[in-house]
Amino acid sequence: MTDVYWLEQTEANVPLEDDWLSESETACLGGLTDRKGRAEWRLGRWTVKRAVAACRKLPLGADALKHVRVSISHRAGTAVCSLVMSDAALACDLELIEPRSFAFTADYFTTEEQVLVSRSSAADRPRLIALIWSAKASALKLVPTGLRADTRSVAVSPTEVVRRCGQCGVDTWRPLEVRHTGGQFFHGWWRHTGILLLTLVAQPPPRAPILLQDRLG
Repeated sequence: MTDVYWLEQTEANVPLEDDWLSESETACLGGLTDRKGRAEWRLGRWTVKRAVAACRKLPLGADALKHVRVSISHRAGTAVCSLVMSDAALACDLELIEPRSFAFTADYFTTEEQVLVSRSSAADRPRLIALIWSAKASALKLVPTGLRADTRSVAVSPTEVVRRCGQCGVDTWRPLEVRHTGGQFFHGWWRHTGILLLTLVAQPPPRAPILLQDRLG
């Protein structure tokens, strides 16, 4: 099993000035002209830096940070950085929980997943769709073709964990499984807070993600 860590930050956490950026990062930011793109880029860099800084305070040994792998995702002014201090493959994805049509699921979900959604209650459906969509995105980041691949080439397993999505509490990590038509099988975790849902997958299978927030100075 693999230990994975995570940290969430919002735009409110990011300093107004850019003196925390390196010279090369400042130059990169200067090349971005879109206001939204600049804000997302700054938020992403800040979150990664804070996550790595928090990892330095962990009792993991001097060589632990030499093998850090990072995945980051941001949505609606929030960013999440996940880290693993090994050669394990790791990816995360953050999605909005919002109403989506059955046409959306018909275009992007497997038949099995569409049935799962159709059987869910109206109240639980937006979260279930966000869960499946986010789990697909996380898994696709780890396959050779990446996010260009057909989203139906990865399938969220219709386990009891997924079927009972509506019974899962807020801020609680729950396991998930995703299989790829190429033969790969991914294990991971998901949680939701407010309007956001986060998934994380890794190979080898990860233990429940460890929050870094409380270790920040």
